[in-house]
Amino acid sequence: MRIKSVRTVRLRIPWAEPSTPARRKSWNHSAARALPLNKYPEFSRYPGQLPGMGGQVWVQIVAEDGTFGLGVCTFGDPVATLIEQVFAPLLEGRDCLATEFLNDLMWRAMQRPGIAGHAAVAQSGVDLALWDLKGKLLGVPVYSLLGGPCREKIPLYATGDDLDWAMELGFQAFKVTNPVHYDSGTKGLNQLEQKIGLARDTIGADADLMLNAVMSYNVEFAVQVAERLRPFHMRWLEEPLIPIDLEGHIELKRSVPWMPLATGEDHHGRHAFRQLVENRCVDVLQPDINWCGGLSEAIKIYTIGEAAGLISVPHGGANSPFGQHFALALPESPVAEYWLGTDPGIPLEELRHIPGMATPIDGYVTPSDAPGFGLGIEEDWISPR
Repeated sequence: MRIKSVRTVRLRIPWAEPSTPARRKSWNHSAARALPLNKYPEFSRYPGQLPGMGGQVWVQIVAEDGTFGLGVCTFGDPVATLIEQVFAPLLEGRDCLATEFLNDLMWRAMQRPGIAGHAAVAQSGVDLALWDLKGKLLGVPVYSLLGGPCREKIPLYATGDDLDWAMELGFQAFKVTNPVHYDSGTKGLNQLEQKIGLARDTIGADADLMLNAVMSYNVEFAVQVAERLRPFHMRWLEEPLIPIDLEGHIELKRSVPWMPLATGEDHHGRHAFRQLVENRCVDVLQPDINWCGGLSEAIKIYTIGEAAGLISVPHGGANSPFGQHFALALPESPVAEYWLGTDPGIPLEELRHIPGMATPIDGYVTPSDAPGFGLGIEEDWISPR
C-alpha cells in the first residue's frame, strides 16, 4: 500500500463543555514556573505565554485506498513548513508500512541542516501518523504492533500542584512544579524547600514525589537543591539542566549520587540519549514522543535504556494515546505521566481529551483496543492547515 499524500491539517472537534462546575481555578492559572527564558523578568512565568512555543501541528497521511492515519506535534509554523516542504515530497508514493525505512529517509534528509529541534519534532508528527495508519491497515492497535500488552493497566503519576485534587482522583504518585531559577540564591532554596516539605506532608510518606525543574538550574544550584531536598526522599529530580550540557549532567550525577535524575523531554533523537546512558548520568529517560522523533525513535531510546538497566517514562505519556500505547507494551516503562492542569472538581471524563483516548480511573489507564491509536476523529473534522 502506497502513501497517497502527507499534509498538515487542522481539527475542528465539536467539544462539549463540562457539565460539572469547577470548585476553584487550577494551579495552572496561578503557579509561576521557571523556564529557561523567563529567567529574565520581562517574560512570563506561564509557559503558554512565552515566544517560540507555537501551536499544535496535526499530520494526516492518506494511503491509496483512502485509509488515513493521524499524528500530532507542536511548535507551529516552522514545524509545519518542514513537514509540507521536506517530508511530504520525500515520502509520498512510498510503502506506508515501511516505517523504519521512511524514518531513516527523514533522518538522513535532515543531517545537513540538523535533525535536532524543529526537525525532530516534525519527524515525530509524521512518524505517529505512519504508526496510526499501519495499525488501521492491519486492523490492530499500535500496542499490538509493539508486541502486545505487558500489563493490564498503566500506573500513573499526576503532574501539578493541586495535590488534594490529584489524591481525590486516586493518584498515588505526584510531581510538582518548580518556581525558582539558579540565580534565586538562598531565598529560592528556602522557597523550594518549603514547597516540597508541604507537598510531602500532604501526600504522606509512602507516595512517590518528584520535582520538575524544566532546565532552570545550573550544576551548582542543582547540587544545593539536591542537598536541601534529601530529607524528603524524592523519587527523582527532573530536567535540572539544559539538554546540551552533557558535562554538567555528568558532574551533577557525580556530585549527588543519592538523588535519582530524570531528563529527556527536550533531548532529540536516540544519539542524545545514548550519550546520557553511556556516561551513566541519568536514571530515568524521558523522551517526548511528540518531540523526540516519534514512536519509532522513542522505541530506540527505550532499547538503549533497557540494555543499561534504566527505565523510560515518556514526558506527558498518559496525556495522549501515543504515550499510552507505548507504556502498555513496554515492560521497562513502569509508570506514565498524566499532566493534571484542569480545574479541580471537573471529572476527567468531561475534559477535552483527544477523541477515543482512554481517561484515567483511580490513577490508572488502559488504552482503547481500536485499530491504530484508537483516535475517534471523524474525517469531516479535518481540514487543510
